[in-house]
Amino acid sequence: MQKAPVWVPFKFAGQIRFARRLTMLDGIITLFLKGMVEGAMTIDNPMNLLTWRTDCMLYYAEPTLAYRPRAGWIGGNAPEYFDDPANPVHEGDRAYLFYLSLIHPYQPERMISIFIPEEYEDYLEHNIYPDCSIKVLEHPASTESGKELYTNTGLRKHHISNGEQCSDEESADQPFLIKMGGTPRMLQSEEYYSAQLKEEGFSFFFQVDEDGYPDTLLQEDASYPFGYGALYIYAQIGTAEMKHPVAGFWQFS
Repeated sequence: MQKAPVWVPFKFAGQIRFARRLTMLDGIITLFLKGMVEGAMTIDNPMNLLTWRTDCMLYYAEPTLAYRPRAGWIGGNAPEYFDDPANPVHEGDRAYLFYLSLIHPYQPERMISIFIPEEYEDYLEHNIYPDCSIKVLEHPASTESGKELYTNTGLRKHHISNGEQCSDEESADQPFLIKMGGTPRMLQSEEYYSAQLKEEGFSFFFQVDEDGYPDTLLQEDASYPFGYGALYIYAQIGTAEMKHPVAGFWQFS
């Protein structure tokens, strides 16, 4: 027998529609995070990437990856996590712009976000650890904010594809947005760039290489944030955990 329709007082109808929209939004957010997490969980053997360094993971930027797994995004708005005043990014008089967010490869419930100072001369002068002004922040996984608190207007938002694992040797001549693990592809080989990092137990984690920017990433008349260079992220990497990702240095040719 068909059930009789439930009568809802008019004054409550709007509340019910709002509740249904919230439920739908929660579902969309869950699917979004699930897609990013699935995109990040493709590492066959972590030891090959960060211990033996025979392999690496390559990530690419694409304008849209609708309904496909993805590992994060570059450009656009910062994660919603940073909307909360309890999670500040700006530091004193130094203002920051959002660069990219990437799902943590070994802790998919967390993300790594990178912010660069608003003033180019600032991070040009402070470009090597421990005096590198670029921020690398690890935080709970979060969707993109609807607020333009840290948005870099020179970058068009692109998704970061899920990583593709390959041998470190094969990656030598390939363009990429991000290379994780293996050995870094250096633009300048001077040892002083990584000397302090190695002394403090940091190892190469990943690099972001502007040679891998698609033509659609930069707005017209916008400059490359790193002068058509690369940013190198280091971390303290052990056999059981990886912690304290930091901006090691950046270079340009």
